[in-house]
Amino acid sequence: MVIVFVRGGLCYSMPRNHACGCVPSGAHGPGPDPGLRVWLGAPVRLECAVYVIAMEQVRLVSQYFEIHPDNPQTRLIRQVVEIIRAGGLIAYPTDSCYALGCSLGNKAAMERIRRLRRVDERHHLSLVCRDLSELSTYARVDNRAYRFLKAHTPGPYTFILRATHEVPRRLQEPKRKTIGLRVPDNAIAQALLAELGEPIMSSTLILPGDELPMTDLYEMRERLKHHVDLVIDGGYCRVEPTTVVDLVGDMPEVIRPGKGELDWQAQR
Repeated sequence: MVIVFVRGGLCYSMPRNHACGCVPSGAHGPGPDPGLRVWLGAPVRLECAVYVIAMEQVRLVSQYFEIHPDNPQTRLIRQVVEIIRAGGLIAYPTDSCYALGCSLGNKAAMERIRRLRRVDERHHLSLVCRDLSELSTYARVDNRAYRFLKAHTPGPYTFILRATHEVPRRLQEPKRKTIGLRVPDNAIAQALLAELGEPIMSSTLILPGDELPMTDLYEMRERLKHHVDLVIDGGYCRVEPTTVVDLVGDMPEVIRPGKGELDWQAQR
């Protein structure tokens, strides 16, 4: 068996006849120390995806981080962001349910999400933003929409708005040129967004055959361990997805009821 460590697009392998592997001096190795020695068979905590190669078959083995839901550990948040920036796909908690996420514009990771969920290009991913200011970079927000967004962010809503030129065309709805955006009220998601400095491209974690998003962490780890680069255990999340609201027209239109309250409809 050969174990290959992948980080930042660089690969380091350890032949089966070597008792250990050592990353070349000055290279960006799999751990914080460029000269980190990794013993085969020993449990090692890494900052990168681990691929196990056996009989010429390559299979991803995802990592698993336990992150405090209220006070996320800075060290782990930075490691997660490194994985995202290196092109990784993660499962992470939000204020509604768990989601799949990757870096903005990462076409390969976007296709991985679609294959995992078995959806086609008509299924549009959302942009998860840190705050209203960041959201406004990727969506055209007039005064009416701004007031609505300010009253409902952060929170369990996805807003459909006209996309700006900052949004890759493949993420936009082709006819209306719209994009779904949200600002989650979740400490882990917010910490990731702050460290990353840009939105996370995201989709609800619902696997084929399931009616509801995944929430059991053991099941999540078992079913995703060969499909994502990292699973974040951020504690229990609800199974109710976001409320989707279209803000393109003159009045807010609910496309999908969800966890977010429809308080403005009661005021009509």
